Amino acid sequence: MLSELFINNIAVIERASIDLEPGFTVLTGETGAGKSMIIDAIHAVLGERTSKELVRTGEASASVSAMFTGLSEDALEILDSLSVPREEDGSLLVQRDIKLEGRSACKLNGVPATVSMLKAIAPRLLGIHGQHESYELLSPELHMTYIDSFGRLENLLEKYQAGYKRLRELQRQLRELDTDENEKSRRMDLLRYQIEEIEAANINPGEREALTQSRDIARNGERISSAVEMVKALLAGDEERGGILSDVSIAAGELERMSGYMSQLEEPVQKLREAGFLLEDVDAVLQGISVDFDPAALDEIESRLDLLYRLGLKYGESEEQMLRYLEGCQEELHKIEFSDEEKERLSVEYEQEKQKTIALAKELSQKRHTAAERFTKQVKSELAFLNMPGVEFVTQIERVPLTPTGCDKLQFLVSANKGEPPKPLSKIASGGELSRIMLAVKTVLSGRDKIDTLIFDEVDVGVSGAAANRIGEKLRQVSENRQVLCITHLAQIAAMADHHLRISKRVEKGRTYTQVEPLDLEGRKQELARIIGGDEITKLQLDMAEEMLKRT
Repeated sequence: MLSELFINNIAVIERASIDLEPGFTVLTGETGAGKSMIIDAIHAVLGERTSKELVRTGEASASVSAMFTGLSEDALEILDSLSVPREEDGSLLVQRDIKLEGRSACKLNGVPATVSMLKAIAPRLLGIHGQHESYELLSPELHMTYIDSFGRLENLLEKYQAGYKRLRELQRQLRELDTDENEKSRRMDLLRYQIEEIEAANINPGEREALTQSRDIARNGERISSAVEMVKALLAGDEERGGILSDVSIAAGELERMSGYMSQLEEPVQKLREAGFLLEDVDAVLQGISVDFDPAALDEIESRLDLLYRLGLKYGESEEQMLRYLEGCQEELHKIEFSDEEKERLSVEYEQEKQKTIALAKELSQKRHTAAERFTKQVKSELAFLNMPGVEFVTQIERVPLTPTGCDKLQFLVSANKGEPPKPLSKIASGGELSRIMLAVKTVLSGRDKIDTLIFDEVDVGVSGAAANRIGEKLRQVSENRQVLCITHLAQIAAMADHHLRISKRVEKGRTYTQVEPLDLEGRKQELARIIGGDEITKLQLDMAEEMLKRT
């Protein structure tokens, strides 16, 4: 659930720290007080697109932080997949900064995150339903997800989709094999030529690097030989004077004799001895080096490098890439040479997979029909409860060729008036009707979806009286097994909440400030009275507010 929300410099909200409780919470306040800004702030931490216009005038940045507690195992697994560390208490802190200049930033449990990461975890944290969000009901492609969720058909759908994916892959492979004989012959000739050319080169991994080094040695053989001989002479000396090896040995012996009188000389003696050993090793290595300049060998190396360069232009920069290209050519040639046999094998596999996939699609369709019948009946019952008894709600399912979701085309139809045939929601429902239909749908799905927090933004638009009471009762019912937050303008709904937050604004030194405060019983009476009658609160309105609170 959403347990804490901290907002800083979002439009009229300079700073607000909101503690939220389980159950049913309402947020009320005058128009323009900042209720929509709270929804915008929540949208931001869910990874939705934000505008720099959200930043409070005069400020360089804005920020929103949300603490979610009691995360589901599904949510925790998504965090694991995103490499976000788990907290011991199973909580998640989502932070988002919006800057006027430079890049905005996101964090999940203190770890830098991207907006796409926020979007990945958002569906397991919170759902917002208002006039805008209810318009998802106008998208028929989403209706099937409701039925599959209601009927617990996700595993069967996943099994079908695996078969469908394999079926499409087999189709692709068969199409590749279904080429005319002339094209097949041309392709085989090209592959054979490429294979022969690469095989004839007898390429070895690392060969070019070794050849390049050998070429450098051959090109600079005289200079290398001269340098080696000079160093050997310096180390060994000649008939006239001793070399470095002799000088170092003499120096070490001289200091060693003196070290008996001065102990500080023992370390220099040791280092001179070590230097002598190292120089002897160098001399031994140089004695084994012999550089012969062979023009013929150089020509051979240059010719080989040229061949590798030309092959590299066609088949890959490195020897490894050229050898992988060779393997690919060999595999493709083998497939073409045995394409008839491969085509026959794939055709048999395709038919077998097709029958399995069709059977799964039919099973899925049958269960969708059963689930849709129960779903439709329950939604109708909820709509009647929400004072929409005249609305006819229908789940239409049509058979279509296989698609990634099965063999069904599914959408919800509604008739708002008796005698009128049901039509798609986009042609019938108003904003207020959509909100109530969404509430009915979410009530039916409340035991199926995996979201712990639902927010209803002005779901009471266009309703009053008995309908408002019913909406309030339904919201309270939904809150029995999850957290429900509702922004409302109706006293009937506000009176039924477990918790009540008032959003108010004040003007100070020409600036508007919004604050959010929890209300006690007396505060709730005052706020309900204001909603009922306006700013001039009377005793009668207070009595009505008190009576409403007692009834709930």
